[in-house]
Amino acid sequence: MRIQHTGAYAPSTGIPSQRARARTRRRGRLLRDLRERGGRGPRALTFAAGDLVVISGLPGSGKSTLMKRAAEGTGIDSQDARERWEARMPRLLPYALYRPLVRLAHYAGLRRALRSGAGVVVHDCGTQSWVRGWLAREARRRGRALHLVLLDVSPDIAREGQRARGRGVSAYAFARHRRAVARLVGAAESGRLPHGCASATLLDRDAADTLRRIGFRAAA
Repeated sequence: MRIQHTGAYAPSTGIPSQRARARTRRRGRLLRDLRERGGRGPRALTFAAGDLVVISGLPGSGKSTLMKRAAEGTGIDSQDARERWEARMPRLLPYALYRPLVRLAHYAGLRRALRSGAGVVVHDCGTQSWVRGWLAREARRRGRALHLVLLDVSPDIAREGQRARGRGVSAYAFARHRRAVARLVGAAESGRLPHGCASATLLDRDAADTLRRIGFRAAA
């Protein structure tokens, strides 16, 4: 695996890239660490046409905000499905009662997007490993790669993000998310990417705020 640390501050970064200092462990898999750059990281992450990108992190870490800003037209976010259903439902109806319908709608939309063959950016809560498995199989089927983008923020910052959007998760659910995301970050830092992933990109809040585009190169 090539592990890229700080060193190059290009305005647009293709994945994989040769511009930063790298250490090779296993050919063909890349970890790019964009944390602790003080907002001087790249403004764009660009992937090959038809590749798939998973954005993962704690609830409140900024995944949906990043996708709305940087992945316009290519993003599949479960939050969008939730907001559409909330607009239809009586205001006092608890979300838990129609959560299964929201999830079904989200995965149906994801399936349609994958069938198009186009590059897709997918919201991932970190606890649904079967979703990453599904995306890895789809990437192999279409002869493309799956990439992981991880938002590595502290639990306190994530909780602040939940309060800011007026929507939180239970202490039990948040603990599950913390364990799942910690495993993903720890595995990436040690050079063990999740099965099926060709690359991982680690972002802190500054690096995520700097990004303006997550996209795909035009097909040849």
